Amino acid sequence: MCGIAGFCNFSMDFMLDREFWNNTLVSMRKAVAHRGNDNTGEFLREHAGLSHTRLSIRDLSRGRQPIVRRMHGSEYAIVYNGEIYNTDELTPELARAGYIFETTTDTEVILYAYMHYGLDFVHRLNGIFAFAIWDGAAERLLLVRDRLGVKPLFYTIKDSTLVFGSEIKALFCFPGIKPETDIESFREIFGIGPARTPGHGVFKNFHEIRPGHYALFTRSGLQDIKYWDLESHPHTDSYPQTVEKVGFLVRDAIRRQMVSDVPVCSFLSGGIDSSIVTAAASDICAGNGARLNTFSFDFRDNNLYFTANSFQPERDRPFVDIMLERYDVNHTYLECDENLLADMLYPAVDARDLPGMADIDASLLHFCSLVKRENKVALTGECADEVFGGYPWFYRNALMHAGTFPWSRDIGTRTLLLSDDFIRELQLEDYVDARYTRSLQAVPVLEGESPGERRRREITYLNIKWFMQTLLDRMDRASMYSGLEARVPYADHRIVEYVFNIPWEMKYREGVEKALLRTACRDLLPEEILFRRKSPYPKTYHPNYERLLAQRFRDIIHNPNSPIMSIIDKKKALAFIEAPADYGRPWFGQLMAAPQLMAYMIQVNYWMEKYRCMV
Repeated sequence: MCGIAGFCNFSMDFMLDREFWNNTLVSMRKAVAHRGNDNTGEFLREHAGLSHTRLSIRDLSRGRQPIVRRMHGSEYAIVYNGEIYNTDELTPELARAGYIFETTTDTEVILYAYMHYGLDFVHRLNGIFAFAIWDGAAERLLLVRDRLGVKPLFYTIKDSTLVFGSEIKALFCFPGIKPETDIESFREIFGIGPARTPGHGVFKNFHEIRPGHYALFTRSGLQDIKYWDLESHPHTDSYPQTVEKVGFLVRDAIRRQMVSDVPVCSFLSGGIDSSIVTAAASDICAGNGARLNTFSFDFRDNNLYFTANSFQPERDRPFVDIMLERYDVNHTYLECDENLLADMLYPAVDARDLPGMADIDASLLHFCSLVKRENKVALTGECADEVFGGYPWFYRNALMHAGTFPWSRDIGTRTLLLSDDFIRELQLEDYVDARYTRSLQAVPVLEGESPGERRRREITYLNIKWFMQTLLDRMDRASMYSGLEARVPYADHRIVEYVFNIPWEMKYREGVEKALLRTACRDLLPEEILFRRKSPYPKTYHPNYERLLAQRFRDIIHNPNSPIMSIIDKKKALAFIEAPADYGRPWFGQLMAAPQLMAYMIQVNYWMEKYRCMV
């Protein structure tokens, strides 16, 4: 993976002050250098500049970017972040068309595909990507993001200059662009957060290229084009055919995503999703005479303090051990203690440029930094729950029919600590409801579908378009902060397209969530894993962690200069600290309960202080 950045303005000649603008490009890519600093490069022309910092995964010696090629007297240049998994299928046709490859990178394939096929080339790509192409012939800048939004790409327009980057922080390095917030920024933070409205950059006038979209910037301005979306079709395959196809697609996605010129590892939680990925990857490695590195995550003394609840019924460690009995992998148990976890809340905001999933972000950030010491590329089990219907809101009626985003249905908890005046100003119910309603209107309808099946289609659509984006955002920032490339086989668009149209009765059988995935991959897993109840990403239950949070939050509350004191109620906050913590009633997803609300507020205060955010 890599970091990209750049700018474009058709009324300026950047070459008139070449040194200044080249230094600006350097500053922008230095801001995201953590995403990969194996080599760097800049491209500057009259109307556009591109910059790149590289994590070398493919063609380690010749893959430096920007890649620039000429055709018919015009220049084409690309900076790219991602992986294309069908490179070997695209290359022969381009070679037959006369394109001469100077590298074996997928970057060069993308550029040639654009030059050869035009804008429709994006439909041919299977992968995760965010890239910018300067087209000197057409005088336009193209910004493209992958179908599911695995790789980020932010932008803003300042005085007719389009400025873009892999992360928000890169944009702040452009002259005249400073962090600004308004009331809508805080509606995102408290109404939607730690998720974001698709395309919303939270900072004022900041945006993100939406998944499945590309943008064309020309002399006429910016044009946003949707090139992919979920579609509804009748499912005509029988159950055995469906099982067979799902099994093939999952295995094929894992096989494709192991393409790399450096060793690939996997995250292994002991849950069904990561275990399937690990099992298939281990078999592939063994076939090549190699041994897969695997990593599991846990917290110090969780064996003593773990408390089962309806969302997290059991610990992961025993199930990791079961997988290790079956597969010959090189496994490392990683742990985080509560002191480090509390300290990592702040760099987690630095990584994301925004408040995030509190200690869930913080712990993943730490774990990824440890994995990076051994590997550059990791396979993960992310996205299976969104695609195959693993969350309780797919089958528990109270959650499924909540009338709002089911992972975030309790606005009252979100506003629990805010001042009454600020709550009235936010009008969060209206803000959230407008986004929920608009999203429902976008769900592709299948004529003749039953009300129950339609509702589950809606829930699936919302999960893929909203909740999954949050987890992908978290994974990208947490991994890339240490220059670790995280790949997500379940987010292969072929899997998503196919499973989206499979009836619920095939996905959920005999009271078992993700029964279809379990059946399709049952030969890969021990019985204990195959029928394990869903258990989400681990978190600490150590009582000292809650004490640390309480003390840090108390210090913030008693400091009149804390920026968050302009929007929270001191009495409410102090009373909340003294109340018993409820771990079983999440206010976001399945993991963010009372302790995470304190941690989130600590992150919000740090974010407001760092960027001088004001309402």
